[in-house]
Amino acid sequence: MDFIERAVCFTGHRDMHDIDNIRTRLYTVVEELINKGYRFFLAGGARGFDTLAAQTVLALKEKYPHIKLITVLPFKNPFEHERGWSMDDINAHMQCLRRSDRRLLLFPHYQPGCYYARDRYMVDHASVCVSYLRRTNGGTAYTVSYANRMNKELSNV
Repeated sequence: MDFIERAVCFTGHRDMHDIDNIRTRLYTVVEELINKGYRFFLAGGARGFDTLAAQTVLALKEKYPHIKLITVLPFKNPFEHERGWSMDDINAHMQCLRRSDRRLLLFPHYQPGCYYARDRYMVDHASVCVSYLRRTNGGTAYTVSYANRMNKELSNV
């Protein structure tokens, strides 16, 4: 079994409602995937669902130390470019980044299309895409659609 066959990527909205419910569902889905043999988890480093997914993998890493969190950043310090980051968001992002087993930086600075490039990279390097999708437009919808076109297994929490 190669890396892609054992890898999962995450995509989801930055703004979430009922976070405790989403956290519980996400924990269950990720643990089920671990028990099926998945061990590499790619998170995109954005605030919201990406951070929650990274935190979930890190929590499960205590129970399953063989799993790996890989953070795939479109560029360094997204909170310096994108509005909406609170200090709590930045601190959570930095903590997840420090605790990641691997960090990939796709571009040195922001450039148009870099978020979509990050999303395609994660889908291309995983066989399962776990999402938090509630709208039919935007980056999450694009990524789920791309994963579907690439015949990836989809799971929406």
